Amino acid sequence: MQSFRTEIENPVVEKDIIELEKKIRQFKGGEVDEEKFRSLRLARGVYGQRQPGVQMIRIKLPYGKVTSNQLLRIADVSDEYSRGRLHITTRQDIQIHYVDLERTPELWAQLEKDQVTLREACGNTVRNVTASETAGIDVDEPFDVSPYAQAVFEYFLRNPIGQEMGRKFKVSFSASDADTGLSYMHDLGFIAKEKDGERGFKVMLAGGLGSQPRHADELYSFLPTDKIIPLMEGVIRVFDRYGERKSRAKARMKFLLKDLGLDGFKELLEEEQTAIPNKTYPIHIEDYPKVKVAEVEAPKVSIEDQNAFEEWKSTNLVPQKQEGYVAIGIKVLLGDFYTDKARLLAKLVQDYAAGEIRLSLRQNILVPYVKEELVPFFYQELKKLGFAEAGYNKALDITACPGTDTCNLGIASSTGIADELERVIKAEYPQYIKNPDVVIKISGCMNACGQHNMAHIGFQGMSVRTKDKLVAPALQVLLGGGNFGDGKARFADKVAKIPSKRGPQALRLILDDFEANGNGASFTDYYEEKGQIYFYDFLKPLTDVDNLTQEDFIDWGNEEKYKKEIGVGECAGVIVDLVATLFLESEEKIENAEEAIKEGKWAASIYYSYQSIVNSAKALLTAEKVKTNTHASIIKDFDELYVATDKVAFEGGFEKVALQLNKNEPSEAFAKSYLEDAKIVLSKLETFRKMELEHA
Repeated sequence: MQSFRTEIENPVVEKDIIELEKKIRQFKGGEVDEEKFRSLRLARGVYGQRQPGVQMIRIKLPYGKVTSNQLLRIADVSDEYSRGRLHITTRQDIQIHYVDLERTPELWAQLEKDQVTLREACGNTVRNVTASETAGIDVDEPFDVSPYAQAVFEYFLRNPIGQEMGRKFKVSFSASDADTGLSYMHDLGFIAKEKDGERGFKVMLAGGLGSQPRHADELYSFLPTDKIIPLMEGVIRVFDRYGERKSRAKARMKFLLKDLGLDGFKELLEEEQTAIPNKTYPIHIEDYPKVKVAEVEAPKVSIEDQNAFEEWKSTNLVPQKQEGYVAIGIKVLLGDFYTDKARLLAKLVQDYAAGEIRLSLRQNILVPYVKEELVPFFYQELKKLGFAEAGYNKALDITACPGTDTCNLGIASSTGIADELERVIKAEYPQYIKNPDVVIKISGCMNACGQHNMAHIGFQGMSVRTKDKLVAPALQVLLGGGNFGDGKARFADKVAKIPSKRGPQALRLILDDFEANGNGASFTDYYEEKGQIYFYDFLKPLTDVDNLTQEDFIDWGNEEKYKKEIGVGECAGVIVDLVATLFLESEEKIENAEEAIKEGKWAASIYYSYQSIVNSAKALLTAEKVKTNTHASIIKDFDELYVATDKVAFEGGFEKVALQLNKNEPSEAFAKSYLEDAKIVLSKLETFRKMELEHA
């Protein structure tokens, strides 16, 4: 640890990295159980990989903005600690794979030298804040959403209210009514609006994908910009207290909204208002870094293939509202590129553009602030890197998660089938290279990291079993999804399940029918007109599994026979007493609360005290094997099982003690008194536990 402690200027970050290193040692020594260690490492971007003994590292890059220096730093880290391959995700992060767990603290320390973090890139936290990659340059935007996305990222990073929720929480910003930030599928989605000269956002609540996609509800048609952070804090507080914690399948915001209803959720949101420290939170856009474009003369270039250049310009140039500039879209096959190219790209944008790139939700790269006269030069330089393929954000540009390549949850290969489908389109449907109307997305499982269920044509990795009980890789074909803008969208229907090797044939049937019977309509309108049964009928022959060949049992991109399996996780170490671990965590929360008081962070201290109180109650309920699905149920059940039966005394009941946090303003006096209450709760409950064990 000494090798990097002194190199980190930010003491908060340094403490974070040291804590990760400490927990790794404790886990390896059997002092921390696997589940608790998993929670801690995930919140620090360290994710178990399908292959045993190595980790996937997710690098958190708010709204996909990456400076040249940051890209160079990421490339250096990937070469030193991984294999030199970078993977762009559908949430504008970068992932690197095959990292040794014990080297993750020093990897993180290296990244922080250029203000790049791993913190809360995974886990039950506020995940990466995403946004339209065109934010700041969009010709249709009322204003640049980047400063607001940055402010949300900074406010909730390490904020105690969002560290240990039942599940992850995702937020997005859309630059305009086109809703390219996909607000409708997020826990909170913000769409930029202007009303009577004031900036604000349309707010969408509780959308999601996964096996049960849900369209977000409209929470506000217009919310002023200084209200978005207080709103998000209230939403997270409600989600943290009432959201499911045991069953991961039901632990997202969308299920809480389904249970409570929008009006019920609003009532709980109102109950939190007293506790929220900032009733308004102005975001000072003047402090956001100004764009600095390199001042250079356009080098003279000679384009050898003018037709290829013109085709590339027709698909890969994005209009920019700043006069004299365009943005250049780089199509990155499956989001994968290597550090040698990353370094050259970083130097190119530093010397000839604004020294930054944007990672897109479709796993691509956008280079903003390219002077129009430099376009031929950029084309030539990008071509040297293999980055000048036409088809940016068009039908040819297929999105796919890593699937069975590296993901623990992958069921079938998504990258292999994506490769083949791109080959089919190039060879047989070249007109789709320029078609922006057909979006194809692929996920390796139902979790929808490839966003398959919001695509026009989607494929989800599955498996299929024959009558002889042989298992082959399969694809669920989904059709008819679409984004209509301004928070309105349609999720794709499940149409047919087919063996994976028939994926290209399914695509041919769909596109051939679209060509013959679409009559110039959009793909979504064409699907709506024909209906789900129409497509099932002509895909049905592909669903037959009685005539599978040996080839059908080998997945795309593989040579060995398919086996449906979940990847092996990390060594579990020695399992420790969970109840004792919960009490230990309560002590840690109290220490955090004390530290927050020293720093004058009253609201943070109060939330740490609350977490300690609930955690202590959870410890005793866990000992009795009582379900601890939500914070609200823990508080209620503790009153019924321990206070009402006079096992543990709390005047006025346990709920009165615990829920002081949303009845009081976050003042210094309350923070200190609530901390004392947390200490009393922990002491009482630990004493009770000791007496129980002595008389057992």
